[in-house]
Amino acid sequence: MSLADLTATELLIRYRERSLSPVEVIEDVLARVDELEPRICATYALDPAGARAAAHESEARWRDGTAGRLDGVPVTVKENIATRGTPVPQGTAATELIPAAEDAPAAARLREAGAVIFSKTTMPEYGMLSSGVSTFHHLTRNPWDVSKTAGGSSAGAAAAAAAGYGPIHIGTDIGGSIRLPAGWCGLVGLKPTHGRIAVGNPYPGRAIGPLTRTAADAALALSVMSGYDPRDHTSYPPAPDNATYAETFENVTRTRGSALRVALLLDAGLGLPVDPEVAAAVSAVAAVLEKAGAIVEPIAPIITREMLDGLDRFWRIRSATDIAALPEERRAKVLPQIRDWVSTAGELTGSDVFNGYSQMGAMAAAVTTVFTSYDVILSPVAPITAFPAELAYPTDDPAKPFEHIAFTVPYNMSAHPATTVNAGWSTSGLPIGAQLAVPHHQDMTALALAEYADSALSDHRPWPTAL
Repeated sequence: MSLADLTATELLIRYRERSLSPVEVIEDVLARVDELEPRICATYALDPAGARAAAHESEARWRDGTAGRLDGVPVTVKENIATRGTPVPQGTAATELIPAAEDAPAAARLREAGAVIFSKTTMPEYGMLSSGVSTFHHLTRNPWDVSKTAGGSSAGAAAAAAAGYGPIHIGTDIGGSIRLPAGWCGLVGLKPTHGRIAVGNPYPGRAIGPLTRTAADAALALSVMSGYDPRDHTSYPPAPDNATYAETFENVTRTRGSALRVALLLDAGLGLPVDPEVAAAVSAVAAVLEKAGAIVEPIAPIITREMLDGLDRFWRIRSATDIAALPEERRAKVLPQIRDWVSTAGELTGSDVFNGYSQMGAMAAAVTTVFTSYDVILSPVAPITAFPAELAYPTDDPAKPFEHIAFTVPYNMSAHPATTVNAGWSTSGLPIGAQLAVPHHQDMTALALAEYADSALSDHRPWPTAL
């Protein structure tokens, strides 16, 4: 196995044993990037020189016994998470490129833990697409099939993780932007309980979380980034979990899911219909949990058409306001599909916008009601597998941009943690993701259940590390 494919937990063991150096690992990761990047286009502001210097510093800390919790582990950070000295284009050519003055809270925590942040990763236009389409970045593609999207808006993070650009990749999520690309790229992608990781620029629904190949690595990244930061009034002190990830996983394994109440949601009730292959893969995860002793029951759709359309109206007026504030020459650079989407915002009344805003609360209430009867909500991540890379939306219609997020967006509004696990494969060989959502602050339980399900599923395929 290439060093670039080792998990973070494996790397830390090897560093501790002195059988491997961060300097060796970053060289292997950079070689992987050189090899695959021309085809998948996952990185932004790649910094080989800075990475090598950081790896040498990490090597010295391991030698001196002062290493941090992620020391020497290669990490990428999505480009909209500020890192000192690097502009934050937000996926669009319309942004004025001004170097960030400081690290955002999540990036700062990673650096403090010794992580080697060697690159930022790409995102689509303003993060408002579930694809890699951008007027600023090259088109990001899915390593499993480069004709397909890696998803979005954490497009580069997912592509980098699947291609083996090191083990930990950090994304953001406001409607599914971690989980959708994670599902389409066969990864574990966690949208944590809101406030657990300080965002720095908080906004309703927005969260930061890891995309990794294993649940244990996601748990490690979560634990490092968690905690209060005064730049984010929605953040709170370190996680209230009483158990470590290892203890949580041991408990899940020991109980084998017994007494767990699982709500199986196979029909979102709106949006794109669920592909039969997706439904079958998610049902296989349900069967694993049921065999282990869980009580699995189908449930009716959680959200309504009014909720999703209301959120669309609110987001549209928000984006239209931001774009209208740009100078005309920069406004003209915005992706045409985004301009089309916001073009109808002027038709909305104040009542329309207020009603749209209120649908966030309506979604939160609907999800919370389900958790009064169930411990887990199991569903597809998306109703379809990865769509053609060149499309901004799976519908290819700016008037219907959110028909694929009905399974993911409710948990952004309700602030519940939700994670993905690869549930199987389409007949064309594309990954199919299942989503596990759990009550507030049970992030580690979600990850432990994902690892348990993954260990019980039989079809594990080699990662696409050579395209």
